[in-house]
Amino acid sequence: MKIENAVVLVTGANRGIGLAFTRELLARGARKVYAAARDPATVTLPGVQAMRLDVTRADHIAAAVQQAADVTLLINNAGIAQPGGFLAPDSDAVARRLFETNFFGVLNMSTAFAPVLKANGGGALLNVLSVASWVNGGELAAYSASKSAAWSLTNALRHELAAQKTQVLGLHMAYVDTDLTRGFEVPKTSAEDIVLRALDGLEAGADEVLADALTQQIRQGLTATRPVYLPPHP
Repeated sequence: MKIENAVVLVTGANRGIGLAFTRELLARGARKVYAAARDPATVTLPGVQAMRLDVTRADHIAAAVQQAADVTLLINNAGIAQPGGFLAPDSDAVARRLFETNFFGVLNMSTAFAPVLKANGGGALLNVLSVASWVNGGELAAYSASKSAAWSLTNALRHELAAQKTQVLGLHMAYVDTDLTRGFEVPKTSAEDIVLRALDGLEAGADEVLADALTQQIRQGLTATRPVYLPPHP
């Protein structure tokens, strides 16, 4: 998938990784970039087309399909997180809220735009996932579970969309320096670096991008004698 002359829709495009995506897409010569956010007034980057889109609302998604029928690349970036474990008293409500955006939002955007991508030659679908797709220590329990589900969804879509020649890329990363991780005192990668690696992988035809060293380490640890998703021995 080449970015030059592509028509791209980025969800959650008003800040963080989404904003970094829109900047880099323009720099690489994308013909048009739809920058989607719940409040389009928060999209202030020159050169993009602001779009009102809440990925949890079917009417917003339907309107987006009508408005952006020329899309050749969909970037499912919109996501939310909340700290807490599954034994917290509000865990059911938190999990349902996070799954609505992080899983069902990705599912519904992907299924809505699959025919658009097919009509425009196949194109590509890029899902922003996380190292939390593979490990869940309970600190962000519902977020991790929703990203695990989104990873599985991405893998299924890769098979289902192959016949229409739509490239599907899963982007995994650890801590990124955005509002989402403001309260975490850990090493972080810049959103710009994550996006550079993601789009380089997309243009190279990759299926997955492991965008930082920690993610690569965790991925290798999944097949260790004691996999990294298990707690340490007492």
